[in-house]
Amino acid sequence: MGPQSPNAPPKMPIPGVQHLVAVGSGKGGVGKTTVSVNLAIALAKLGRRVGLLDADVYGPNVPLMMGTRETPVGNAENIRPIEKQGVKLMSMGFLNPGDKPLVWRGPMLHSIVRQFLQQVEWGELDYLIVDLPPGTGDVVISLFQTVPLTGAVVVSTPSDVSLQDGRKAIEMFRTARVDILGLVENMSHFVCPHCHHEIDIFSKGGVARTAEQFGVPFLGSIELDPDIRKGGDSGKPTVLEGEKSPHAKSLFEFARNVIARVAEVKGTQTDNVIQIQ
Repeated sequence: MGPQSPNAPPKMPIPGVQHLVAVGSGKGGVGKTTVSVNLAIALAKLGRRVGLLDADVYGPNVPLMMGTRETPVGNAENIRPIEKQGVKLMSMGFLNPGDKPLVWRGPMLHSIVRQFLQQVEWGELDYLIVDLPPGTGDVVISLFQTVPLTGAVVVSTPSDVSLQDGRKAIEMFRTARVDILGLVENMSHFVCPHCHHEIDIFSKGGVARTAEQFGVPFLGSIELDPDIRKGGDSGKPTVLEGEKSPHAKSLFEFARNVIARVAEVKGTQTDNVIQIQ
């Protein structure tokens, strides 16, 4: 996957969408969708107009984590996204609900990704967050070929196994000439609720060291918190508790760092952040 071919169709910006941010990882199981969902809602609570595209068509978890099973309304030309928690949503999980697996090949995947990007009525958005599937498969390549990305966030746990694949994700974005907004360390540590001692279940600090090694920003650490897991399973993400909640603090710090990095990449000043309670 190299630079855009001279014969390839030009990348088309999404009308009304200011910043398109991909959230990816080199492997599954690192909490990428949890990070994407909480990032989208945190940005909305910080006064931004936000959309969230669940591009993981084989394992679409956004409907469950956002607590909605509505069916989008549309016609042959356009699809109206679902709105929940101040965020506009689109996911294959809305169109293919339940446990029935999706068995599609590359061309069909490219078609649905293009439709989700260009035929959904996203309206005016400051940020469209795209939750990518893990790895470097057809969906990821289709995204790179279809629209110009503002930048990408790479999610990893601090374990060496996760970081091995996280480094591949960094190189994937670089090969596609996508600016890397930074790395975020998920499941960084666990705080015992009884003795309040920090336990580094998956090690700690490996993502920050990797960010330094590759010369990319470190966007923060998100703890391994049962409340974050419960929020996703119940359809009530942790950031809904607000920035003052100890369970959501690190997620809001991460969101603010993403805002700052997008402004840096785009060469603009970070505007005043308006928090919505």
